[in-house]
Amino acid sequence: MNIIDDIRPVTYLKSKAADLLNQINETHRPVIITQNGEPRAVLQDPESYENMRNAIGMLKLISQGETDIRHGRTKPQESMFNEIEGELKARLK
Repeated sequence: MNIIDDIRPVTYLKSKAADLLNQINETHRPVIITQNGEPRAVLQDPESYENMRNAIGMLKLISQGETDIRHGRTKPQESMFNEIEGELKARLK
């Protein structure tokens, strides 16, 4: 399907809200709501929204990791594991 098929005016949302919600939840495709011909909102099913938020969170973590690597804020794996092991042993005492 083309994204143009998923653009609806606000008047459609007002008159066919239940149908629109059914469509969104069945297809998992967002619908763009326009007002006066301009995009004003995006309606999305909760599962797709959560998946998108999780993906964005992962991308942020990757970006932070890449920044840490560029600035030399890294430790060798063995050193990190030894540090964690030492802290765990200290807590168990």
